[in-house]
Amino acid sequence: MKARVYVMLKDGVLDPQGEAVRHALGTLGFDGVEGVRQGKVIELDLAEGTSEATVTEMCEKLLANTVIESYRVELG
Repeated sequence: MKARVYVMLKDGVLDPQGEAVRHALGTLGFDGVEGVRQGKVIELDLAEGTSEATVTEMCEKLLANTVIESYRVELG
């Protein structure tokens, strides 16, 4: 079974990498980009029967810094 975890900085947390990407896009002539938020996707190969609660626990303990990041889990 696969799980995908999408991790993004919470609203209000400064995103210097996103700002650098926005600036670089403007430099390349893409003037319509007003903001960029950069995140990460973590793909997990899990044993059958692994629960969403277990993946959530992984996120809470390691995969996301829940003070400044939010996350979303997709099982499939």
